Amino acid sequence: MERIKKLTALACVLTLSITLFSGCGTNSSSDSKNITVNIFQFKVEAKTALEKAVKAYEEDHKNVTLNIETVGGGQDYGAALKTKFASGSEPTIYNIGGPQDTKDWKNKLEDLSSQPWISKAYDGTLDAVKEGNKIYGMPFDLEGFGFIYNKAIFEKAGIDPSTIKSYTDLQKASETLDSKKKDLGIDSVFALSGKETWTEGLHLSNAALAPELKDGVSAFNAKTIDFKYNDSLKKLLDLQIKYAYKPDGSNKSITSVDYSTQVEKEFSLGKVAMIQQGNWIYGTVNGIDKTIATNMGLLPIPVDGVKDGAVDVGVPMYWAINKDKDTDTKKAAEDFLNWLYTSDKGKQMIIHDFQFIPALKGYEAKDLQPVDPISKDITKYSNEKNTIPWVFMGYPTGWGQNKLGADIQKYISGDLPWTQLVQNAKDNWVSSRK
Repeated sequence: MERIKKLTALACVLTLSITLFSGCGTNSSSDSKNITVNIFQFKVEAKTALEKAVKAYEEDHKNVTLNIETVGGGQDYGAALKTKFASGSEPTIYNIGGPQDTKDWKNKLEDLSSQPWISKAYDGTLDAVKEGNKIYGMPFDLEGFGFIYNKAIFEKAGIDPSTIKSYTDLQKASETLDSKKKDLGIDSVFALSGKETWTEGLHLSNAALAPELKDGVSAFNAKTIDFKYNDSLKKLLDLQIKYAYKPDGSNKSITSVDYSTQVEKEFSLGKVAMIQQGNWIYGTVNGIDKTIATNMGLLPIPVDGVKDGAVDVGVPMYWAINKDKDTDTKKAAEDFLNWLYTSDKGKQMIIHDFQFIPALKGYEAKDLQPVDPISKDITKYSNEKNTIPWVFMGYPTGWGQNKLGADIQKYISGDLPWTQLVQNAKDNWVSSRK
């Protein structure tokens, strides 16, 4: 009888042990062993917030280590990503920009179509990373860009920003600001970051090419471009050049003005009235001058011959996961992204730390609304349907930043005539599509 009791007890212990181990197996395998997830991301402005989010996630997931490497700002993220993969140090999580990147990186992209956040994505936000039934990227956020202006300077100059909708309106406002520079205490009307080829080669060109190319997917499929609105693009660029901050007084010196000088040293210190940028600058400006940060506004980039009063809005980048990583590492990566964008703690961070405009539903609560003035303006333009898409996400690889952007630098310096720039743009597009 005693022997039977002992055997029964042993059976219970074995059963309990099996049950416990079975219970572990029902969770993600990332909960049962130490895992390292390397993140290689482009958004310099989000670096601090991402580090905070990673720390919070690791506190609740003791077995997961997330390492962040950030390459962006004035650096070419696309080139850096290729170098990273070529070095053998392949990241688990990285960024892709749209249909061209989806094609270029397809062999390294995990299909995310079964992820729970998919059903929360706003219409159209996944089109750029979709192929058939497969979805290869999770949208970072929604962003918008145009001419960010200092409300206090405009008010002092007697300019009502709500009246600026067309190129002519912008030109008149610029002339007024320039005529009152001394009284306004500014160096110039604009600060143009001529050193950064993406600000003009991608963002400024988007305003002129969006009416022609319609959206990023259409741009990706286009074998040629007419560059129908290149004259309008020239006028926008010439206006900024004329009234730009010029370190040594010459147009050529505009190409030495980088993002940091434009945003931190000129705009954030109240030395210029306007810059061509987007809502991502809020954190930087707020860290330098809270008064200016809370008194910014957003104007559209007006293109002659097309809809007035619209701002450029789109998804800046997508989170992608390296399909060649082991199953446990990929599960941990997927879990982190889901946690960041859909958990209560993550959503608070997305709004208040990252200061993102979410590209996913589920942020309807009052405490999850955009907090900065530029994001509020973008939301307003979006609600009024006064937006144009980011077609530059469908440009051929390197066309906007490395080719058109580089030619615009030459044009600013006086080393390339506009007619040649336009011809180069058309020819480079065709050759890139072959």
